[in-house]
Amino acid sequence: MRILRYDQDGVARYGLLEADGTVRELVGSPFGPAAPGAVVGPVTDLRLLPPVEPPKIICVGLNYREHIRETNAQTPEFPMLFMKPRTALVGHGQPIVYPRLSKVVHYEAELAVVIGRRARRVSPEQALDYVLGYTCANDVSARDWQRREMAHGFLFWGKGFDTFAPLGPWIVTDIDASDLAITLRLNGEVRQAARTSDLLFTVPRLISDISQAVTLEPGDVILTGTPSGVGPIQPGDVVEVEIEKIGVLRNPVVAEE
Repeated sequence: MRILRYDQDGVARYGLLEADGTVRELVGSPFGPAAPGAVVGPVTDLRLLPPVEPPKIICVGLNYREHIRETNAQTPEFPMLFMKPRTALVGHGQPIVYPRLSKVVHYEAELAVVIGRRARRVSPEQALDYVLGYTCANDVSARDWQRREMAHGFLFWGKGFDTFAPLGPWIVTDIDASDLAITLRLNGEVRQAARTSDLLFTVPRLISDISQAVTLEPGDVILTGTPSGVGPIQPGDVVEVEIEKIGVLRNPVVAEE
């Protein structure tokens, strides 16, 4: 099942994407009782929103083995976590705004996990029972700010600018995300190419570890880390994150006015 959110006359609605590209309204909530409703129209005619409104956006750093080697970092003993504000969210087709405050902004393709029900201190063996589905994400990062603040042991500015969390285009349920191809294209040219099997901490491990300290709620999103090949973007660029069995998240980059 593919679940999306779209704008209809200023109102955010959930929909179901069918195999032929038609969208049906989802009557109810993906996190509760729901049923297919009336046909809305072709997905190409809709303005897509981030497929979920997460209470929390939890991100994982240094979680692909090849990326760890690329950065000459020490291999973490446990997941390295940080958070993004909800104001960082944008959906498929919406612009990434290159902030005036930064001069070095990078893309980071990531698999995102959407939590389906409340999870507290769950085991790795139970963890996938709490997953609604998966979507594509781009952990956009202002490297100049990230380096400055990490020198003092903090991380927020470099990850938290408005529009720095593109998410979408939809949530795909009932897939095995343990070995999916993940690709990032910049202006049509491949810049990142890996498989989720290279994750140091798997999705079940991440959910379990995080839930030992933080209660995960329906709609929470976990960005699972980026593979090797990160690099800069500039206004005028188009960034595409593609994940096997999910789809393509595409966002243009524009300068802040």
